[in-house]
Amino acid sequence: MKFQHRMSLRSAIVGLAAVFWTTVAAAAPPAKPNFIVINIDDLGYADIGPFGGKHPTPHLDRMAKEGRKLTSYYAAPVCSPSRASLMTGCYPKRVLPIPHVLFPESAVGLHPDEVTIAEVLREAGYATACIGKWHLGDQPEFLPTRQGFDYYLGLPYSNDMGPAAEGAKSNFGKPLPQQDAPSSKVKSNEAEGKRLGQPPLPLLENEQVVQRVGPKEQEQLTDRYTARAEQFIREHRDEPFFLYFPHTAVHFPLYPAEKFRDKSGNGLFGDWVGEVDASVGRVLDLLRELKLDEKTLVIFTSDNGGSLPNGSDNTPLRGGKGTTLEGGIRVPTIAWWPGRIPAGTSTPAITSMMDVLPTFAALAGAKLPSNRKLDGVDVSAALLDASDAAPRDLFHYYRGYELQAIRRGPWKLHLAKGELYNLGDDVGETKNMAEQNAAVVAELRKLADAMNAELGTTEEGPGVRPVGRVEKPRALISRDSTFFPSPAR
Repeated sequence: MKFQHRMSLRSAIVGLAAVFWTTVAAAAPPAKPNFIVINIDDLGYADIGPFGGKHPTPHLDRMAKEGRKLTSYYAAPVCSPSRASLMTGCYPKRVLPIPHVLFPESAVGLHPDEVTIAEVLREAGYATACIGKWHLGDQPEFLPTRQGFDYYLGLPYSNDMGPAAEGAKSNFGKPLPQQDAPSSKVKSNEAEGKRLGQPPLPLLENEQVVQRVGPKEQEQLTDRYTARAEQFIREHRDEPFFLYFPHTAVHFPLYPAEKFRDKSGNGLFGDWVGEVDASVGRVLDLLRELKLDEKTLVIFTSDNGGSLPNGSDNTPLRGGKGTTLEGGIRVPTIAWWPGRIPAGTSTPAITSMMDVLPTFAALAGAKLPSNRKLDGVDVSAALLDASDAAPRDLFHYYRGYELQAIRRGPWKLHLAKGELYNLGDDVGETKNMAEQNAAVVAELRKLADAMNAELGTTEEGPGVRPVGRVEKPRALISRDSTFFPSPAR
């Protein structure tokens, strides 16, 4: 009897313990997901297999089969504005009011007081890294390590922003001039710098120049970035992390590594797309190997539409990089999170660069800044819901200072010409429907007027925040330097 009593008592204790720990587990907050954003430079809508491309992209094909295509994902027409939008959760003009992009030695950059996605996530306990092209200011005050990133490795701007004599103005294999041709023009806009010619390309690690980038180094960039990204993932496998992985590829000049050249059947451009695809495969394979795949949301995207003169394909969209036609601003995007994102699906929901910050914050349980306006919204429903959830139906198309077009639902109005297109039926913007839909035109113009009242037309409106500014910008490597430091690790 005593034995039976002891067994009953033990069973009761075990049962109570099980109930207790089950309750505790149910009450515990879910683990914070990891986040990776892979941002390709100048990749066109149809440059990869999942969006109809002819280049072989087996890893991205698999990513799409295991994830979800975002077929109405918007960036910006050019590099710097797009990246500012991603970092801040805002329309580019609100946070980086410049006419085009930032150049070496620019006196301005993304303001240090802007709250970036890295700062929001680091405050929530995330390790953060930026590996690749930054392009939000090259002065120390503007670098990633001053904007919430624990670590940085990469070029501070585009790979064509260097001397022609060092390979920055021509593709792999082209003869290099002995020296840059003298320039008779001085850039007048402070966002573009005020110096003659461009200084040597610097590879930075954190805030230190670690290599001068010439043709051979350009060939090595994709592999170097990927190896460091793999290292970061391994180092932080046991804690939540945010990896921002903005490639230099596939921006002109084209420099695929030797093992990828002549493999695509579509020249240097297709070869570099193939190397990007292999890089994505390495990252996803590592996540699977470390059993982090079901803990990690990966977004693959492009910073703007493809550059048609350099080999991109934006089919079936009209236009290309530098325009607010769909081909200049709608970019191929895939969201991957096994077990959370419905596999093999796509969504036409309007999503954008500026939605990434509020979406990641919501998924991480992080706090958004309360002392400034964000234009982005949480679009996690569009990622995780198998239905065609539509968290937003309004989008404004900016190029530099100017609001050039506006979309609501399927309707897109080009403001200057008054052309109206139904993107649901005519994604190529071929049939102007303005005459038959005067009420839609009037409504869209009213919405555009409201935004112009806030951010200004060709000037800066009351809702525009200041850019960062330095008094005496300096080249990271001087033009007459013979400095060739050791390669970054």
